[in-house]
Amino acid sequence: QVQLVESGGGLVQPGGSQRLSCAASGFTFSSYWMNWVRQAPGKGLEWVSVISGGGGTTIYADSVKGRFTISRDNAKNTLYLQMNSLKPEDTAVYYCAAGNLYDYWGQGTQVTVSS
Repeated sequence: QVQLVESGGGLVQPGGSQRLSCAASGFTFSSYWMNWVRQAPGKGLEWVSVISGGGGTTIYADSVKGRFTISRDNAKNTLYLQMNSLKPEDTAVYYCAAGNLYDYWGQGTQVTVSS
């Protein structure tokens, strides 16, 4: 049974940092490119970042480039998103999604950036 479970969300002040995790099970994690996707209140899905199966390639949306870092630990079947210099517009539900076609999704974790 495939599972993706995000954690690490919460309330953070503007300019602060947060690290999200996504624990994967039920599929060969290291074989999949992994994505972070977010959905702000009242808006559609926005792709944030992707990392290759081995971790050697990372790509970011312009909106987060230079502030967010995606990484993975294949030994732990876990994906991460380190978010720095957070802005109120980063407020969203953050999802991890497996594969180039987003084959599997987690349930999401809420990140709220507010003073």
